[in-house]
Amino acid sequence: MAKLRIEDLKKIKESMAGTVNLRAGDQRVKITVHMGTCGIAAGARKIMNALLQKLEKSGASDIILTSSGCAGLCNHEPMITVEVRESAPVKYVKLDPEKTEKIFDEHIMKGNPVSEYALSMGSETTY
Repeated sequence: MAKLRIEDLKKIKESMAGTVNLRAGDQRVKITVHMGTCGIAAGARKIMNALLQKLEKSGASDIILTSSGCAGLCNHEPMITVEVRESAPVKYVKLDPEKTEKIFDEHIMKGNPVSEYALSMGSETTY
């Protein structure tokens, strides 16, 4: 088994920074990519990659990107849920990388939900 080097530990620390922020409650936005089997089959990995690239380019440190299993709406995959502090969560459906980038720019960065891609706002309310 290979020994861990200081550089390896630094990489692990950097990759876990978002998780620590999530526990501490310091994030402004939480993005959940629904990556159950149905989501992955529908293209959720492309959505995750698009978000990772946008997040990296933005330099924002107050955004948490995470994944979950199936949300139970398989026919609407790929899906993300965006939770902005002090706002109702918005569930976006039938996404592709271009739609996801627009959601990132408008909702996540500017606070303006993109209703044309939204299924619902809040727990059970139709958007």
